[in-house]
Amino acid sequence: MTPRTSVSARNRLFIIVGLAAALTLTACVNSTEPQTGQSATPTVSATATATPSPTLAYKPADANGKAENVPIPVLPEAAKANSKEGVEAFARYWFQALSYAYETGDMAVWSAMTSAECVFCNRIKQGLESAYVKGRWVVGGKMTTPSVEANFKSEALSQQVTIQTIQSQIDYYDADGSVGQPSTPPSNSAIVMIGAFESGSWKVKDLGLIQ
Repeated sequence: MTPRTSVSARNRLFIIVGLAAALTLTACVNSTEPQTGQSATPTVSATATATPSPTLAYKPADANGKAENVPIPVLPEAAKANSKEGVEAFARYWFQALSYAYETGDMAVWSAMTSAECVFCNRIKQGLESAYVKGRWVVGGKMTTPSVEANFKSEALSQQVTIQTIQSQIDYYDADGSVGQPSTPPSNSAIVMIGAFESGSWKVKDLGLIQ
């Protein structure tokens, strides 16, 4: 005859079984925890990669408005040297800065490299100021220099550079979008530049057309 288990005995049995299961579960859960005296390996979290700012698209000037996001010319290292190659690189850069001024009306970079004594340069400056005053703007006028040749003399205080300059047609617009004045036709000119190396940099002292 099988003895009957009392209610109290059955309850104690359930409690013991329940505790054993709980201890087993706890052991499984804590099995990945480091033991006392062991160093925990730090968790490496993924670092978010910064999203670069989008580059604004260049937009040339047209009949509807001014140019936008025009790249600013950067002075090349070669143009910092007091040498034949240096003054030739400078001459190219000077016309790049002038081309930028025609396209934007911003003459700050170009003016900083140009002497106030340069009569021809002052005429260019006056023309640009008029073209961009009171909301006006121009379309075109980009310049390139296919040929640059310096007659460099190391002992001279100034250097002469002969430059071929090509400039595209220039169209003028008033602030309301109407045509401001007759267009300036494209040109292909020979120019002589007089540059001087002063305080570690080149500066244009004079400029003129070769007839």
